[in-house]
Amino acid sequence: MKIAFLGLGKMGAGMARSLIRAGHELTLYNRSAEKARAVAGARVADSPAEACHGAEAAISMLADDHAVEVAACGDRGIAAGLPQGAAHICSGTISTAMARRLTALHENRRQVYLSAPVFGRPEAAEAQMLIVVPAGSREQIEKFGPLFQAMGRATFIAGSEPWQANAVKLCGNFMIASMLEAFSEAFATLAKAGVDPGKFLEIVNALFQSPVYANYGRLMVEERFEPAGFALRLGLKDVRLMLQTAEEMASPMPLASAIRDRFLEAMAHAQAEMDWSSVAKSAARQAGLA
Repeated sequence: MKIAFLGLGKMGAGMARSLIRAGHELTLYNRSAEKARAVAGARVADSPAEACHGAEAAISMLADDHAVEVAACGDRGIAAGLPQGAAHICSGTISTAMARRLTALHENRRQVYLSAPVFGRPEAAEAQMLIVVPAGSREQIEKFGPLFQAMGRATFIAGSEPWQANAVKLCGNFMIASMLEAFSEAFATLAKAGVDPGKFLEIVNALFQSPVYANYGRLMVEERFEPAGFALRLGLKDVRLMLQTAEEMASPMPLASAIRDRFLEAMAHAQAEMDWSSVAKSAARQAGLA
């Protein structure tokens, strides 16, 4: 397929390379053009609209609502350049409200909009091991199934409305953030009890047998918070979006509120660009360990 790909950060670059390896023809756009030029085997465009010219689909992997809005709207945006009948597939973690705005934007231009956020860290993106969660028209999801297969190891359809996939993504990231909080508190308590955190991680791995627990637990035990696979500031953004979605649904999430405060404390201690697993440092500080 002829694909426009917008957003060549750590995740986007891996996803784009996976699509190129699968034989798709990519035109890339990134605000910092050097990141796009670093991906071999694709053409680089000067604007989102140019990247989308003649494309069957545009995949955006951008950091937040603002970045997606800037890329999608305006006379040099995705919507302006995408042909009628072509699809904008948004894989970044955005709000449910923004997903609804994008749905309306593209419908008005007789284009297709799908939300298809992904679960996985940059190494999973490089290895085609992401979990892809699309939502929208089932016919369109099936049409672009080869793209999802090229980027991930599994695809789960969230629903018929694109924003439903964003709700799934935010709830999934909330679950991961909850795990990070639980690890942080447990490690701090065990450190004060004189118990080796590595030994505790072995027990947790035997108990839960989860690669997510194993991978994040190891980062925290070894305090490998830089370079970040997923920056803490982005984790805070996702928790805020989760709380916005919970408010839309009139569904209280008291743990999410506590995690937001944990992330804010970490931000106040200059951890914005560290991996979000560095919340362990916050729990250690509260326990008098640092």
